[in-house]
Amino acid sequence: MAGDINEAAEKKFKSRIRKFKKVLKSEDEKEKFFDQLGASVEIYLPTKNPEEEVDSIIFYTNIDGTIIDAEYSYAQGEGEDSLTSIPVEDKDLDTLKDVFSEGFKLS
Repeated sequence: MAGDINEAAEKKFKSRIRKFKKVLKSEDEKEKFFDQLGASVEIYLPTKNPEEEVDSIIFYTNIDGTIIDAEYSYAQGEGEDSLTSIPVEDKDLDTLKDVFSEGFKLS
């Protein structure tokens, strides 16, 4: 089973590289490609016991890098049942944007 997923990942990656090369060669391809993109950045927050508890904020952006959404993720222990995520409401999103705009920049 692991071989199947590795083979599929290899094929998909090669397909993506071909697409990236097309994007580099054509302004039309570049425009279509970037109109569909967004990004996410996950920031892990400090905890007293990181081996047992992890929480983070995941920011979602549009292609311009503008934060358009976020979610809070919390895990305690191991396994699928130990992880939960909740959407961040607009008023809280504004607070998070303010907090992280002070000292966190991507380049």
